[in-house]
Amino acid sequence: MTMAPHPVVQAIIDLTAGAIGGAACVFSGQPLDTAKVKMQTFPRLYRGFIHCIVSTYNQVGVRGLYQGTTPALMANIAENSVLFMSYGFCQQVIRFAAGLHQEAVLSDMQKACAGSVASIFSSLVLCPTELVKCRLQAMYEMEASGRIAKSHNSVWSVVKSIMRNEGLQGFFQGLTTTIAREVPGYFCFFGAYELSRTAFADYMKCGKDDIGVAPIVFSGGFGGACLWLVVYPMDCVKSRIQVMSMTGKQAGFFKTFMTIARTEGVRALYSGLTPTMVRTFPANGALFLGYEASRKLMMKQFDS
Repeated sequence: MTMAPHPVVQAIIDLTAGAIGGAACVFSGQPLDTAKVKMQTFPRLYRGFIHCIVSTYNQVGVRGLYQGTTPALMANIAENSVLFMSYGFCQQVIRFAAGLHQEAVLSDMQKACAGSVASIFSSLVLCPTELVKCRLQAMYEMEASGRIAKSHNSVWSVVKSIMRNEGLQGFFQGLTTTIAREVPGYFCFFGAYELSRTAFADYMKCGKDDIGVAPIVFSGGFGGACLWLVVYPMDCVKSRIQVMSMTGKQAGFFKTFMTIARTEGVRALYSGLTPTMVRTFPANGALFLGYEASRKLMMKQFDS
């Protein structure tokens, strides 16, 4: 008989599992993420993502590709631990609202809704850390194009300059865009992930938890691919707002969106999609693998 852990313990388990998944996700996908941010902010500068990676490597070496890893780790660990903890919590709320008992298994649709509500909470943690990450990643191009003066590009110096020039609210530049990106995005993310796992479980005639490593990695990647296809233009606008706001006040979401679409064409909104799609399979596969495996291990401690 399995004994359900205490809600607080359950929250800590989800939080830890999310954090482990988040860290795995960063190490496997960081260089491609750097390429994405650079290409979104400066679509005319690079021919394609290979060109972007190679020229970054030639300019600043491997360090350039892992630029912004510290805030990315912080962003991802913070986001995923809050996301999965809220995801567990939102599932309980949905069970309560639907009048189901605590152990009831939710449908894939209900899980997708839980994921999209959970993403609102994670946006609050994600926005400031991602702002720092994007600015660090695009620092070289901003200096080279003469938009900003040369500066120290360390996490701390970026944080200090935001505090000095923009105050606390400066960290939340692009929050509306982040939420506008996360809510539909995570609906697709968790929805596709759960649907894919269900399909594997049906095909393999086993439980969803027993489908093994490769199907979990594939389902995670598939969820990620659906997330990015839906939200990519919004993410592009967010990167642009967060990086360009270094130079002073930046227009809001709709204005920036329309300006890019009008002056640079719709293609610019999808600049950097290739490295994102290439990244989504290893990175989100690693995310869910880290999450599911560590969660299973911790939940095992409560089996009597």
